Amino acid sequence: MKKRQVKRLLIANRGEIALRIIRACRELDVTSVAVFSDVDRRSLHVIQADEAYPLGGSTPRDSYLNQSRIIQLASEYAVDAIHPGYGFLAENPDFADAVRSAGILFVGPSGAAIRSMGDKTSARKMAKQLGVPTITGTVEPIQDVSEALKRANEIGFPILLKAAAGGGGKGMRAVRTEKEFEKAFRMAQSEARGAFGDDRVYMEKYLDSPRHIEMQILADEHGNVVYLGERECSVQRRHQKVIEETPSTAVNDELRRQLGSAAVGLTKAAGYSNAGTMEFLLDTEGKFYFLEMNTRLQVEHPVTEEVTGIDLVKQQIRVAEGEPLPFGQEEIKIRGHAIECRICAEDPEENFMPSTGVLTRYTLPEGRIRVENGFREGDEISIFYDSLMAKVISWGETRAAAVTAMKRALSDFSIEGVKSTIPFCRFVLETRDFLEGDIDTCFVEKHFIPDLLKSKSSNDGEQLAAAIAVVRIAVQRTGALEPLSGADQELSRWKDSRREGFR
Repeated sequence: MKKRQVKRLLIANRGEIALRIIRACRELDVTSVAVFSDVDRRSLHVIQADEAYPLGGSTPRDSYLNQSRIIQLASEYAVDAIHPGYGFLAENPDFADAVRSAGILFVGPSGAAIRSMGDKTSARKMAKQLGVPTITGTVEPIQDVSEALKRANEIGFPILLKAAAGGGGKGMRAVRTEKEFEKAFRMAQSEARGAFGDDRVYMEKYLDSPRHIEMQILADEHGNVVYLGERECSVQRRHQKVIEETPSTAVNDELRRQLGSAAVGLTKAAGYSNAGTMEFLLDTEGKFYFLEMNTRLQVEHPVTEEVTGIDLVKQQIRVAEGEPLPFGQEEIKIRGHAIECRICAEDPEENFMPSTGVLTRYTLPEGRIRVENGFREGDEISIFYDSLMAKVISWGETRAAAVTAMKRALSDFSIEGVKSTIPFCRFVLETRDFLEGDIDTCFVEKHFIPDLLKSKSSNDGEQLAAAIAVVRIAVQRTGALEPLSGADQELSRWKDSRREGFR
């Protein structure tokens, strides 16, 4: 197979992922070409890139989703390849095909592979054919609400509505009763249409308290596929990840081999090349079920890089050039433990509502810590794009060491001007169940009480007790008992820390 050398690479993205790709380009001696919207004219990725050109517009649709404009710029400035990052056009098969039709390398899978595995219903069909366990649900997407309700009743509530064309929690709704269904279905369709330009929705049986485990794969154009270990992604809000780690406390060597084997089998069956991630749910009995494939680089890819020593972005570019993978499965070694915290411009005290404004203070942690950052002091967090500002990644020989390093880094990360998820991440890292590795996708609902964040900074112990008392009464009225233990544990631990002089 003829090798194609990448000398000039256009990054069809913004923020921290654009800067991550710029760094890889520098280390490969590749010229980085940024594109930017009107809002991002003075953004960090524009300044750091070797070259930068305007897309125009402010909204995603008018800028980073403008396929024709991106390809026009790529052709005009003679780039060899386009890297889509994640989000925006990263999982759009038509864009992948259009890039290649323009004679430009697409740093990612083929359009056909994205259609096969990026489409959630198509991926589920393939998994079933290969004998990989899947959750009970619809095989084909449904657009008619009456038909959808009929199928929901056949599956049995609670069910989970999901966008067929994308991920990241967008277009996803948990529905527990028939009464809630129509409104939730319409909302899922609307959100899917807005995020992916595709309102197809499918559904699956909702599992109670599963773990969200994913397996990173790398595949070249010569038929070689390896898996690089799992990531634990169970700490989520609104079906979107906040804290990820590897390895998972719930995965032993045998289960890792089974997950890896399923991931490699699906990758080969799809004729897939480049980086990708197979996502699974792990139930309370240790049984796993294929969920979906993300046909792109993941936000949480740094934790895998930290424990394997493999630069995934560089490998993506080399695979796009036609290079074979430089290692086999037996050469992949996992060393130590890594944790990532997503630092988003959101207010945890107000149900993680987006927070916008100017960063009047923005000081990154230093020392032996990795920060994937997209902003600087004085930048504005706008209403137009994703709330992710940065990612903090810690590594340690043990999980406990990685947790300690992360807590120190979060304490050193100073943000003013907008609210952030830093207080929430610190809350999680101090929670007993997290420290013991006892986590699932309902972790936030079970343990997190927004008022605890306010109360922990208060000198009034009664305020904390009152906040938890309110939650206890509400829980008793609804009959949902699970959150009580988490609240009681936090109250007890808070009292202990008070006695030690810590707030």
